Amino acid sequence: MSDENAAQGETPEVETPETETPEVDPAEALRTENAELKDRVLRTVAEMENLRKRTERDVADTRSYAIAGFARDMLSATDALSRALMVIPAETREGADGSLKSLIEGIELAEREMQRLLAKHGVKPIEAAGQKFDPHKHQAMFEVPNPNVPEGTVVQVVQEGFAIGERVLRPAMVGVAKGGAAAPAPTGEGEEGVDKSA
Repeated sequence: MSDENAAQGETPEVETPETETPEVDPAEALRTENAELKDRVLRTVAEMENLRKRTERDVADTRSYAIAGFARDMLSATDALSRALMVIPAETREGADGSLKSLIEGIELAEREMQRLLAKHGVKPIEAAGQKFDPHKHQAMFEVPNPNVPEGTVVQVVQEGFAIGERVLRPAMVGVAKGGAAAPAPTGEGEEGVDKSA
C-alpha cells in the first residue's frame, strides 16, 4: 500500500515521537493570572482617577471662565458709564439740582453696581500704575520721558485692565517711563567693591 501512496504522489505517514510538554503547576498559573489581573485593575483604577481629576478641573475652568465673553462686553458698558461721568465738569456736578442731579447719581450708581457684579463673578482690575511693565497684563500705548522713575515703569493708565481668575480679560492700556535709571540689578554676595568697568 505504501507503494500505491508513493505512486499517487502522496507522502507516506511518518510516525514522530511525541515530545513531552512540561507540566504547569496550576497554582503557579493561577498566581500569575492573578498578578496580571491585579495589575490591570490597578492601572484601570489609576486611569479612572486621572480622568476624574481632569474632568473636575475642566468643569471648574468652565465655571470660572464661561462668562469671559459676557464680562468683556460688560466692561465696554462700564467704560461708557465712566466716560459719561468724566465729561461732566466738577462744578456742574456740585451745582446740579433736580433731574440733572438724579441723572448723575443714577449713572454713578449704575457704574458702581456693574463693577460690584463683575467682581462678584471673579472679574478683578489689573493693578498697573507704578508697576513694572508686564506685556502679559499691560499694553503699552506710548512712552513718557521721566528720569525720576526706573525705565519700564507704568506711569500712566489710559484704560484699566481686567482679569478673570488667572486669565487676562483685557490688558491695561498704559504709558511707560523711558529714560529713567534702570532698576538696580540684584548683586551677588561678595561683589561689593569690584570694579566692573574694566
